[in-house]
Amino acid sequence: MHQTLLLCLSLMLAVSLFVMLGQRLRISAPIFLVVSGLVVSLVPGIPRIVIDHDLIFLIFLPPLLYEAAWYTSWKEFWRWRRIIVVLAFGLVIVTASAVAYMSSAFIPGFTLALGFLLGGIISPPDAVAATSVLKGVKVSKRSVSILEGESLVNDASSLVVFRFALVAVLSGSFAWKSAAVDFFFVTLMGILVGLAIAGIFYVIHRWMPTSTRVSILLTFMAPYFMYLTAEEFKVSGVMAVVSGGLFLSYHSHQILNHSARIQGTGMWATVVFALNGLVFILIGLELPVIIGGLGDYSKIDAILYAFMITAVVIVTRMAVVMFSSLFTWFIGRYITVADRNPGWRGPIIVGWAGMRGVVSLASALSIPLTLDNGEPFPHRNLILFITFVVILVTLVFQGLTLPWVIRKINYKDPDNRAPEEEQESSIRLKLLQVALAELDEKYGQEIGSNELIGNLKARMKNDFQSTTHHLNSLESDGGKIDEYNRAMNDIVSAKRRVLHQLRRREEFDDEVIRKEEARIDLEEEKLNHPIH
Repeated sequence: MHQTLLLCLSLMLAVSLFVMLGQRLRISAPIFLVVSGLVVSLVPGIPRIVIDHDLIFLIFLPPLLYEAAWYTSWKEFWRWRRIIVVLAFGLVIVTASAVAYMSSAFIPGFTLALGFLLGGIISPPDAVAATSVLKGVKVSKRSVSILEGESLVNDASSLVVFRFALVAVLSGSFAWKSAAVDFFFVTLMGILVGLAIAGIFYVIHRWMPTSTRVSILLTFMAPYFMYLTAEEFKVSGVMAVVSGGLFLSYHSHQILNHSARIQGTGMWATVVFALNGLVFILIGLELPVIIGGLGDYSKIDAILYAFMITAVVIVTRMAVVMFSSLFTWFIGRYITVADRNPGWRGPIIVGWAGMRGVVSLASALSIPLTLDNGEPFPHRNLILFITFVVILVTLVFQGLTLPWVIRKINYKDPDNRAPEEEQESSIRLKLLQVALAELDEKYGQEIGSNELIGNLKARMKNDFQSTTHHLNSLESDGGKIDEYNRAMNDIVSAKRRVLHQLRRREEFDDEVIRKEEARIDLEEEKLNHPIH
């Protein structure tokens, strides 16, 4: 137990150090963590770490999916629902089929069922990798929304393909009709189970006397209940977590108070950071185990097979995405679509952002060691190796080149949305107008007689004027805003220095100092994420 705890703490420390170094080198965290794990795994004396697939599916996957669903814009998800469905279901099936036929044709002894098994494993892109890489570059909101929506539900379709292909390998038979019916059944029932569990948590949040800490704890328990309940009924746990997370996120303003939202956001961010960091560094650390498992396989042949399958995965995704763009242009003449002319630049970004991740590796590791008759599972180690290489190449190569691709094609946002800061200022202006109108309508007499209410209106009017001025400045002169932000940062730094000095004086309680420090933290947060 002591050694296990020490290993976990060492991994977390390594994740923290590598993330900081990656930020200094301006390399996306998932890419840098995988490469760092690879390098560390080659150091003599480093213990070999074997990933348990149950650890990924039961511990890591539910909260990561839930957090992604929580922060997904339902409005954007619905707007791009057609292309998301095509990528999350159609592309997964096409990719699995392409991998199945290519591998069965070129890899000696590889059956079509084994090909579909491999295809189901490596067909879904990883949500975290793509969004993490995209954070560092300018890219349109629609591209991010499509990628996030796709990655939310494509794990479900790929795991279903994997499940039925595994049954086919174990039993020696495969019924397409039965698989298709079961595919829709487990997906639909997974959604219903997720909504049912989410409804229970909604009732608890809404009508039970929960405190802030209890509310946050409930948000951590919800994805596990959704996933485990769905898996208990042999339906899609992924779809259960996604549908339940979207439902509770949409109603979050009703079930969580401001304290729960503020504290929960920080806690969830830390937990998700830790889980994501661990899974990506574990991928890199798995290299010696994967290579050691090849056994009698020729390493040269295994590498050639892996690169061939990787090329199939990348080319298939690019072809399907570009065809979808062309089909959208054609079908837009007859039905209403979100964008009748998506062009070729946006689809290239979406196509090139198909990086694989930990779900693929966990699926490969979940392949049993033996068949039902006790014989070794055919080509299991080769499937593991190919999966590892596909993850490594798509994550590192495509991840590192994605910013370059975006810059080269020079994709302009076709939606012509205002910058985020301008949108925030406009929203705040509208809210202040409503607040002033409410104050005048219901407390018009008290404004003159009650000094506190009079001061409240004065502050709100000043805030309204400053917000209006700020919005005008955004549209005219960005240099003044930069100077203003520098001045505010200097003021915040001066406040912190004085507060640090006051902390040493006995006449001030630590509780009061901490409260004032929290106010300064909020000021600095507004500077980093301005809401004017």
